[in-house]
Amino acid sequence: MPRNSPNRRWRDKVRLSRPLRLHKTRTGGEHVVNAFAEKLELAKLSPEQFTQVLETLHMLGETGAGIELSSLETEVLVDVVQRASREQLKAIADHPELRSAFLDEIFRRMSDHFVPERARHVDFVVAWRFTDGDGEDGFDRFQTVIEDGVCVSSTDLARTPDTTITLSVDDFIRMATGNAAVAAMFVTGKVKVKGEYAPAVRFSGYFDIPKPSGA
Repeated sequence: MPRNSPNRRWRDKVRLSRPLRLHKTRTGGEHVVNAFAEKLELAKLSPEQFTQVLETLHMLGETGAGIELSSLETEVLVDVVQRASREQLKAIADHPELRSAFLDEIFRRMSDHFVPERARHVDFVVAWRFTDGDGEDGFDRFQTVIEDGVCVSSTDLARTPDTTITLSVDDFIRMATGNAAVAAMFVTGKVKVKGEYAPAVRFSGYFDIPKPSGA
């Protein structure tokens, strides 16, 4: 691809916009956030208490304390989502700062867990619309581009989508972490697709996401 092409410039812009994660606060070889999350008894927390815990982690991350949501291993994040109730996940979706933090974190991890070998000769753009948002027409919007063996996501909506997927943030969190039956979400209308169906149906197959415990 030519260096000055619009596609390359868009991809470089997304790559350069991602901050480096340099904090490595660990205890006994394991990041303290992972140990904390694994021991957290979510069933004893109300949705309000659950969001308070996450607010604290997010606040510590913002202050540069080295204790932040981005330090959670994906396996631990998947397990937390599995153990969380629907009400607790809905509370994340309804919390402006946590909603944004979780969306950013999940899309960042998409690039980390993308498997280029599974997406050979695949090029498409997925537009995401998340309900109850603050953006245009009441949606929060992202785009994911898979092309040339690379996956990047951004709030930059410069590309024309092949597929547009609309769903709630809490359903997206479950779906992205393997904690929801994607086919059932399509059938029940929790996930709405406009445009080509193939990218939406095959999307999860391009990533190596840890499976929830017991799955």
